[in-house]
Amino acid sequence: MAELKVFAPATVANLSCGFDVLGCCLDSVGDEMLIRKNNLNQVRITKITGQDLPMETDQNVAGVAVKALLKELNSNQGFDIEIDKKIKPGSGIGSSAASSAGAVYAVNKLLNEPFDAQKLISFAMQGELLASGNAHADNVAPALLGGFSLVRSYDPLEVLSLPVPQELVVVVLHPMIEIKTKDSRSIIKQNVSLKSAINQWGNLGALVSALYTEDYDLLGRSLQDEIVEPVRSILIPYFQDLKVLASENGALGFGISGSGPSVYALCKGEQIAKKVRDAIEVFYSNKYIDFELHLSGINKQGVKVL
Repeated sequence: MAELKVFAPATVANLSCGFDVLGCCLDSVGDEMLIRKNNLNQVRITKITGQDLPMETDQNVAGVAVKALLKELNSNQGFDIEIDKKIKPGSGIGSSAASSAGAVYAVNKLLNEPFDAQKLISFAMQGELLASGNAHADNVAPALLGGFSLVRSYDPLEVLSLPVPQELVVVVLHPMIEIKTKDSRSIIKQNVSLKSAINQWGNLGALVSALYTEDYDLLGRSLQDEIVEPVRSILIPYFQDLKVLASENGALGFGISGSGPSVYALCKGEQIAKKVRDAIEVFYSNKYIDFELHLSGINKQGVKVL
């Protein structure tokens, strides 16, 4: 193959109790990318539509991720990258991760798959390092693996795939304001109380158990965050009102998607998800803030060839 077109999905990271270690993949929101070989021994960003992003290879997350892959392979093969950017940067649903993951997935395919998915995650993390100043995997891992991903360790990198309960549906509200990941990370406290840490560990462990047992009630009780959400939520207009609204309409849980401003509601079944989505739409329509609403199942595949 000389070229490949892929769908690079959006993701919801953290899922309240899993800051920097937990994420899931969406199936109805994502970028489209076209990657083709060139004979110039260069990685080039040749076209970007949808958003205003850097064309310079070393300033673009897709370019940086691909160069990391090629360096590991000691290859001088060139590639041209086109990005139809449908995930707005700074939206909190893994915009940079989608570009990074889609690019390394496609290049790996075009090179006859010298690397496994775990290794691709490490390359895509270099794009996240450029975007946020932190090489986190909670977006790129589910983007590449699909479903739910848990980062057990960063050094050495070890990522586990978790089961996906069949009836889970995600509602995502994206208020059209931008919160840069670097800024959102800068306000997080570097030290937390032992009590808060214990509560967070308990919720994360329970959430993993709930995914394996398809215990939706336990899943809902586990979607709690007393470390990051209290700080970041003040940046999101009407966050507490939305959280109450989602609960009143049957959502299992509600929280911040990644670094925000997007928020998510995890629901059991499409009927409840639509009810939550409609209630949020009515509420936010009166707030003079442009927004987008997404309703999505969990994407079990991750990046896929189009």
